Amino acid sequence: MAAPGSGSEPPQRPDFSCGYGVSRPIYCELALQQELERRLRERRTLRDRLASGCSCSRKKVLGVLKTLLPILDWLPKYRVKEWLLSDIISGVSTGLVGTLQGMAYALLAAVPVGYGLYSAFFPILTYFIFGTSRHISVGPFPVVSLMVGSVVLSMAPDERFHVQSSNGSALNSTVLDTEARDAERVLIASTLTLLVGIIQLIFGGLQIGFIVRYLADPLVGGFTTAAAFQVLVSQLKIVLNVSTKNYNGVLSIIYTLIEIFQNIADTNLADFIAGLLTIIMCMAVKELNDRFKHRIPVPIPIEVIVTVIATAISYGANLEKNYNAGIVKSIPRGFLPPVLPPVSLFSDMLTASFSIAVVAYAIAVSVGKVYATKHDYAIDGNQEFIAFGISNIFSGFFSCFVATTALSRTAVQESTGGKTQIAGIISAGIVMIAIVALGKLLEPLQKSVLAAVVIANLKGMFMQVCDIPHLWRQNKIDAVIWVFTCVMSIILGLDLGLLAGLLFGLLTVVLRVQFPSWSSLGSIPSTDIYKSTKIYKNVIEPEGVKILRFSSPIFYGNVDGFKKCVKSTVGFDAIRVYNKRLKALRRIQKLIKKGQLRATKNGIISDVGSTNDAFEPDEDIEDPEELDIPTKEIEIQVDWNSELPVKVNVPKVPIHSLVLDCGAISFLDVVGVKSLRRIVKEFQRIDVNVYFALLQDHVIEKMEQCGFFDDNIRKDSFFLTVHDAILYLQNQVKSQEGQDPLLETITLIQDCKDPLELMETGLAEEELDVQDEAMRRLAS
Repeated sequence: MAAPGSGSEPPQRPDFSCGYGVSRPIYCELALQQELERRLRERRTLRDRLASGCSCSRKKVLGVLKTLLPILDWLPKYRVKEWLLSDIISGVSTGLVGTLQGMAYALLAAVPVGYGLYSAFFPILTYFIFGTSRHISVGPFPVVSLMVGSVVLSMAPDERFHVQSSNGSALNSTVLDTEARDAERVLIASTLTLLVGIIQLIFGGLQIGFIVRYLADPLVGGFTTAAAFQVLVSQLKIVLNVSTKNYNGVLSIIYTLIEIFQNIADTNLADFIAGLLTIIMCMAVKELNDRFKHRIPVPIPIEVIVTVIATAISYGANLEKNYNAGIVKSIPRGFLPPVLPPVSLFSDMLTASFSIAVVAYAIAVSVGKVYATKHDYAIDGNQEFIAFGISNIFSGFFSCFVATTALSRTAVQESTGGKTQIAGIISAGIVMIAIVALGKLLEPLQKSVLAAVVIANLKGMFMQVCDIPHLWRQNKIDAVIWVFTCVMSIILGLDLGLLAGLLFGLLTVVLRVQFPSWSSLGSIPSTDIYKSTKIYKNVIEPEGVKILRFSSPIFYGNVDGFKKCVKSTVGFDAIRVYNKRLKALRRIQKLIKKGQLRATKNGIISDVGSTNDAFEPDEDIEDPEELDIPTKEIEIQVDWNSELPVKVNVPKVPIHSLVLDCGAISFLDVVGVKSLRRIVKEFQRIDVNVYFALLQDHVIEKMEQCGFFDDNIRKDSFFLTVHDAILYLQNQVKSQEGQDPLLETITLIQDCKDPLELMETGLAEEELDVQDEAMRRLAS
């Protein structure tokens, strides 16, 4: 025991000394339905549903408007005195970060830097009206921007824009027409944004926001980590200012890395030093912001500070001219007029747009749910699809690329006191100031600094690798999904990698359902509690009864596994037992006719000196012509009736009942119902009754629809609990004690297409009685 006052005393165990007792009748499903008067489900016609759905009232119209336009719900409740100042501070901080990140993520999207400012401005305007999250900051995100960039680079590579140019000599050389290339890439990016918005709007209108549930956390973690690695490689060549080809598709990241290291001797030192210093400073200050977030009222905007310093140094030292550093050069001043993107390009980017639409939505909803839970409100998944769809459609007309939300930007908006999307509108105002007035001042900024800002913001995604050991200890399958998705996304590319991870995740679900856990149950003495006999030592199996718990739905994919579980639980194959008994009875009939066996009141005995050909060893192959039912060999081979002077090698059946605990069976399909019915029939032929317990009402209804019940399979074999079934069986055994067992030969002969003729027509009446008595003893 711990010493008094040590503070390490073990927690006291709760007092479970009390108990309870319940006295009630045994309930089968039929008795329960009759006693409680089961309600019949009301079937509504299509006309009734349309009438109900199309009915109109003032309250209903207002509810629909608030659902489609969430701003009508939260804006009238806005607390100006309490929230406005916090939203202004948050909006200014977020706007400064969003301005720099918009420019930086434009490099990932393979468009000029200035268009990143548009992508950080226009989506906020529409999300302010249609969005349901109060805290997310809408705009570019590195993973989505990289996916956009891969489409842009594949459709507009540099090789398409080499033009002939005379250098004053006799020979002509090719030069890259950057102006035409950039214009084409902006057009492709805006077209892709429009298409992604249309897809998201359709998904939201069809109410299929649930699609994001198939992107499990391990899958998203592996995918975003792989995307962070892809972003790192893509920005590394900008930090080093090394030219490489634009690779896309399978192993593109490997080819890019190889070419970067092949050309590493061409590194521009001015860009490399600026990028390296930016990465170190940003990561160090971000770490300080994280450690002292409770003491610092507003996070230090290190990206803004570094950008201002780097721009001043680049302008003062004229790094472009003196050191050939890569700079932004030109940023459009003001806004461009809206332009309809060419819809003729849709067919070339349709496949990629689906994955981008889902990934962008999944990231936004995941981040939104985190802050919604923290601040105790709910977001509407389907409305988020609509909000981002409208935002991307609107942005597509203004030369933007796909928007979602960024984790770091959202964290800034929430941590600086942002209460609503008023902070988002203010941040958009800060970006607008940069577009209208500050663009010219940022032209001397080195691209390596922007690339370094992107790399510094990848720390959180790379740190997800540390989750693998913890995830492995919790659930090995989830850990495998994480690693598989990450590796496939690196090797195959983000779009194919996401698809591969999604299919692999669904495969693990199918396998877990197809090969579920099952257990044979026993009871805790003097209780109605039943636990697995493999896990607990002191549980007792009822005599003559086996209890099976199957923890999965039963459908076409796992019916064979369910049959194996039944065989393993009872210890024999019902079909083989039936076939062995039928074959033994036929052999006995033949030998009785030949006179090699005699029927007496004490049973069937063989004549002295005669060989008994009726009973062969179990390892002998059975004659298929004698049996109408196929047989399956099993290992358990015991005597059928030990009272006979000769051995009958028929598997012994040590039970009289099988109880199926169906509490974990959530649904049955047609194949599952048919298989259950077949199993019940097979056991009934060998005088083993099958009972069901804990079946849910909708599962029983499905069994009724599939014709499961008949004269031999009735609802009185369905019980409310396992204990009800066991008590019923115990009462049945007591009531049958002292009664003669039914003659099994009759059941076997009735099931056989060619009935046995046990007697010759010339036998006397008393010999018939002796023969019946002998067959009864044989079958008992």
